[in-house]
Amino acid sequence: MVENGEQTNAANQQGAGNNPVPESVKDNSVLGKTTAMVERAEKANKEFSELLDRRDKIAAENMLAGTAGGHVEPEKEKPISDVEYANKFMSGEANPLEEDDISIN
Repeated sequence: MVENGEQTNAANQQGAGNNPVPESVKDNSVLGKTTAMVERAEKANKEFSELLDRRDKIAAENMLAGTAGGHVEPEKEKPISDVEYANKFMSGEANPLEEDDISIN
């Protein structure tokens, strides 16, 4: 008579034999299809990771080069002195009424 513990151990050893699944059966089985799907997913994840790394590198280069679309302040006009403004006014280049959007007509 086999004791309960030995019988369970013998049953476990029967299922875990050294008979690997043939490749022809493996390819058509759910296991084979799942394995192929996992391999494709891992390959896609690796490619996606490489693309993200490349995008991050390009973004960093753009920021360092100043082309990232950040805030750029326009160049301020150099303020002119009173003497320079008077000279422009006397020559007709400057018109204080037009500059202040005042119309006398």
